Amino acid sequence: MSDQNDQQTFRPLEELSYEAARDELIEVVKILELGQMSLDESLHYWERGETLAAYCERYLDGASQRVEDALAKRAVTPSE
Repeated sequence: MSDQNDQQTFRPLEELSYEAARDELIEVVKILELGQMSLDESLHYWERGETLAAYCERYLDGASQRVEDALAKRAVTPSE
């Protein structure tokens, strides 16, 4: 079994914009599709992919909520 220090280290999610997280997720999927690494490495990348996907989903949910809030505010505000 390989040492944990030999595995790819990833940037913390807090440092990633939505676009950076999405791009990294795309790269993780490409790497996994190649299927040229050990099971441990594959699991490491799969876990990262799951984390990135959840982060992107939360980000989009937040953006969607902001749009809904803005539209609701506009609907309540009387026209000039």
